[in-house]
Amino acid sequence: MHRFSAVALIDRRGWLVMQERDEHPDIDPECWGFPGGHVEEGESYQAAAYRELAEETGVVLHDELALFGEYRYFSPVCGEEDEFQLFVAGTDRTEVECHEGRQMVFVDPTVAATLSLTQSARIVLPLLVESDLYRKMYS
Repeated sequence: MHRFSAVALIDRRGWLVMQERDEHPDIDPECWGFPGGHVEEGESYQAAAYRELAEETGVVLHDELALFGEYRYFSPVCGEEDEFQLFVAGTDRTEVECHEGRQMVFVDPTVAATLSLTQSARIVLPLLVESDLYRKMYS
């Protein structure tokens, strides 16, 4: 099983940091998703979320991430189940750095829903934007 963490960083408008992946990854190339990545051996989902967020966006958080949920889906590329946890945090930032993929930008959630999304983002985006936790992050 492939395990990974993802982070939904939400600004004061309710816009989400999303990564446009380039053509290089085996999984979901040229799709839009949340920053995140593989959970290393012996690492917790939460530790991976903090690490991946810092590596991919330059945003260093300490205790701000809240667990939104844990999800599983079958990955045709891996040929097995993928399991991930999505963490959320609010931010006053309006920009982040892009250390992986084509771009890392804040996206209006109504626009995000129309993009070619990663498999994991297709699962969680509609659940997230309808949640009380999401509204709490930007209000």
